[in-house]
Amino acid sequence: MLAPVIYRFAGFELDLARVELRAEGRLHPLEPQVFALLALLVENRDRLVSREEIIEKVWDGRVVTDAAVASRIKSLRQAIGDDGERQDLIRTLHGRGFRFVAPVRAVQDAPPASAQEAARADAGRPSIAVLPFRLVGDAGIWTAVTEALPDELIVDLARLRWLLVTARGSSFRLRASDADIGEIGKLLGVRYCLTGAVEIRGQRLTVTVELADTRDGRIVWAERFGGLLDDVHRVREEIRHKVLTALEIRIPMHEASLARLGVTENLDAWSAYHLGLQHMYRFNRQDNAAATALFQRAIADDVGFARAHAGLSFVHFQTAFLRHTDDVAGEVHEARRFAARAYELDAMDPFVNFVMGRSYWLEGDLERALPWLERATALSPSYAQGFYARAWTETLAGQAREGRGHVDFAMRLSPLDPLHYGMLGTRAFAHLVLGEDAEAARWAERAARAPGAHVLIAMIACATKAIAGDEAAAGAWAANVRERNPALTREDFFRSFPMKTAAARMRVSEALQLRGF
Repeated sequence: MLAPVIYRFAGFELDLARVELRAEGRLHPLEPQVFALLALLVENRDRLVSREEIIEKVWDGRVVTDAAVASRIKSLRQAIGDDGERQDLIRTLHGRGFRFVAPVRAVQDAPPASAQEAARADAGRPSIAVLPFRLVGDAGIWTAVTEALPDELIVDLARLRWLLVTARGSSFRLRASDADIGEIGKLLGVRYCLTGAVEIRGQRLTVTVELADTRDGRIVWAERFGGLLDDVHRVREEIRHKVLTALEIRIPMHEASLARLGVTENLDAWSAYHLGLQHMYRFNRQDNAAATALFQRAIADDVGFARAHAGLSFVHFQTAFLRHTDDVAGEVHEARRFAARAYELDAMDPFVNFVMGRSYWLEGDLERALPWLERATALSPSYAQGFYARAWTETLAGQAREGRGHVDFAMRLSPLDPLHYGMLGTRAFAHLVLGEDAEAARWAERAARAPGAHVLIAMIACATKAIAGDEAAAGAWAANVRERNPALTREDFFRSFPMKTAAARMRVSEALQLRGF
């Protein structure tokens, strides 16, 4: 596992791992909601964050007034030396939301021993991160191209068994402007970095791609591609083939077979799908709805687009798992239905197999879920989300050692993943099943304090702290859960986390019952 990332801006250091804001070596204490708000804005600095998303992420979707949001924004501005008139750091877009506009530099904290072990384990295997491409000029509806092209390259590269590929969930949280290539290499633990720029002028598309060695910043290979917008699919295929060929030539490893990515040739469907991915990976209720509409639009334009069907399965899973609906059974049915349709269209797509596995997970049927997730990771050996879901399923099914190994690999592939809290929670459950109570409590608390962690993760922290004998911490996490969602029960917990190991399930159940759940 790599060292934590620290974000530097305007003389401050934001340390998410330690939940600290520092300036000139001194701590600047912040209220928990103000800290969560700062973390949300900084981590999403490339876009506007709506008031609705702030309420969902900072207040867990509870009903709060605009005055409450304004009060936290004001407190945050005061803490970092900004104000509503200058707006040098946080810009208000009235009626829409807020955006962090100050320059941010991502740096790496002191690496733990585990990072050195991971580096030694991967010493003989090349690794790469593909960053979102930079947009030059105003592309209008074509802005999705800046993420669509690198996303498809990640999928392609992940199929090469000799290459370790950082997952989109981590690489897309960085931009080339965040740090120099060497620092990006340290942050993501990779030897190579692929960056690019997209320029659209009139009907002409120009894409520049660079492959750099992160150890010395040297450009290993660069190429310029161009064509008309209507010819974007020819351009992306040319980019894909030349990148893969360049990697095989420039990074002298054994030969890798080239697998064609089955993706729609319908331009409108392709664009809608990738816009949907942007919303899907933000993991909140509002963006989940936007992703649903875009995937539906992609299917309307191309009914045979397998990945768009899989995307719909993904968003229905999220709605069911997070209980964003009163009709959970209906959402489970839709998640399975769209996964099955996607599989009919492209049985060899790892994402398709992943969503099929998770549809069984929603019903607690871990025995049927696991083979699908194993198949997803066999098809794509660098599929971080696949390894995370597989680890979670294995751990809940009682295969804790296998689960721990796979979740560690998922964190290696995607050290900055937006679902990092879930990976940490999986590691906590693995220790709990193995009877390593102190370690379980330590990892669970890290998970609960991680950015974006939902209230069920806090219940894991409550239970593991109680089992480890830390009554004060268990009580504090129980209060945190009740403040965020007073209706949660043990039944809700076990519906989301269907633990099959009887002894571990009993211990968790008793711990939660004693704290009123």
